[in-house]
Amino acid sequence: MNAATREHWQGVHRSKAEDQVSWYRPRLDESLRLIAAHAFDRDGPVLDVGGGRSTLVDDLAAAGYRDLSVLDVSAEALQQSRSRLAAARGDSAAGAVHWIESDILGADLRQSHYALWHDRAVFHFLVDTSEQAAYVALAARSLRPGGVAIVATFAADGPERCSGMPVQRYDAPSLVARFGGAFEPLECTRELHATPTGATQAFTYVALRRLPSHIEPRAAHATP
Repeated sequence: MNAATREHWQGVHRSKAEDQVSWYRPRLDESLRLIAAHAFDRDGPVLDVGGGRSTLVDDLAAAGYRDLSVLDVSAEALQQSRSRLAAARGDSAAGAVHWIESDILGADLRQSHYALWHDRAVFHFLVDTSEQAAYVALAARSLRPGGVAIVATFAADGPERCSGMPVQRYDAPSLVARFGGAFEPLECTRELHATPTGATQAFTYVALRRLPSHIEPRAAHATP
């Protein structure tokens, strides 16, 4: 991700309130449902990719998940989320979360470490096939065998752009196929998200299990 893109997201989170962006939801109900259905280990490490100002970290902490990491390219978004969590649950709760400021393709993540990988609407910003492949390889390498990836993108009939940037849209079969080889599908769902302005956006969700037999070679990070 280049510097201009990074600054774009910094500017979004500086200039717009949390409930003024199109992807805002006060609670990520479908993500939480899928996590409850497929990721049972409350002690297993969790990574929320592009978590930004999402309240998922608050809800997972409240549900008893004890090893939480939130990754986002925007330091502004991470600081706002950390401050919100500290106000609600105390400084110790916010301090226990690993806040990772990074582009996902440039992130230095531990191999075979995470039990749960969650991504609501980062993957669909990767419109280049080489970046998509690098993301899938990183997810496979970073998840422990048997770990679960929950990924949400705009559906095939969803918006073509978000925050002024192009996206890659997926239906459930095409999204599962993109993660093929290292993952097996557990569940596929569709959600109609109501934006703060009253528009409707269609999302595709997939829950995938990291195959124990698959060995993903370590690849070089994509150039930011």
